[in-house]
Amino acid sequence: MFVLSKIGWLLVQPSNVIFLAAVVGLIYLHFGHITKAKAWVGGSLAAAFMMGIFPFSSLLMQPLETRFTRPDLTDSRIDGIIMLSGAEEDPSDSGRELLALNDAAERLTETATLARRFPEARIVLSGGSGAINPGNRMPEAKLAQRLLESLGVPPGRITTEDRSRTTYENALLTADILKSNSNERWLLVTSAWHMPRAMGCFQNAGLVVEPWPVDYRASAVFHPLNFGLNAAEGLRRTDLIMKEYVGLLAYRLTGRIGTLWPGPAANKL
Repeated sequence: MFVLSKIGWLLVQPSNVIFLAAVVGLIYLHFGHITKAKAWVGGSLAAAFMMGIFPFSSLLMQPLETRFTRPDLTDSRIDGIIMLSGAEEDPSDSGRELLALNDAAERLTETATLARRFPEARIVLSGGSGAINPGNRMPEAKLAQRLLESLGVPPGRITTEDRSRTTYENALLTADILKSNSNERWLLVTSAWHMPRAMGCFQNAGLVVEPWPVDYRASAVFHPLNFGLNAAEGLRRTDLIMKEYVGLLAYRLTGRIGTLWPGPAANKL
C-alpha cells in the first residue's frame, strides 16, 4: 500500500501532469494536429500560470492551516510532546553536518522550545523513513533526536518511534508506546497544513492529544492579488498541498480517519 501510494502520487502530481500535458501537445504538433496541440500546450501553460503565479496554493492551504488553533498553555501542565518527523533530511556527510533541515524545520525548533518551557514533559519523536528504499539512511526520528540533544534536551526525556512511514503509522505506533494517555495532557507538533489529517489519525488510534500547529505557509486570510514571481516555488507548494488533500480523501476511504474533514468538532462524512 505504501509503495502503491508513492507511485500513484507520481502519476497525479500536478506539476507532473502539467509537464505530461505539454509533451502530449508537442506530440500532436509533430504529427500536424495543430488544433489539438494548441489545446494541450495552452492548457498546460494556463495550469502552470494558475498554480505557479496565482496564489492557488495559498487558497488551498488556508482552510487546512486554520482548522486547528493552539490551546492556551498559561499556567498549564504538559505531560508530553509528540513531534511528527518531516523536517529532517539525511545529511550527505554525517561527519561534517549534524542534520540538514527542510522547510518544515519549525517542527524541530518549536519542539525544542516546548521542551525548555515544560522541563518535565516527555518527548516522543515519531518517524522512520518516507523513502521507498531507505537503504542505510538513519530514521528521521533518530536524526531529530541528535539535534534536540545537541540543543540541550536530556536524552532520558526522549523516546523515538522510528518504524513509521506514514501519518497513519505515526499514530498507530505512537499509541503502542504510550498505551493510554487519557489522564495526561499531550501536545501534537506538526505542520499546520498537515494537522487535520494527523489529528484524525491520532483520534482514530485512541490517543488524546492537543494540536500545536507550526510551519504555517499561508496567511490566515486569503489575498487573491498576492501573486508570486517564482513559478517553480508556486508549483512546489501546489504539489505539497494537493498531496495533503489527496491524503485526506484516501485516509477517509480506507478508514484511517473517522471523517473526511477532521476538526475540533467535525461531523462525520
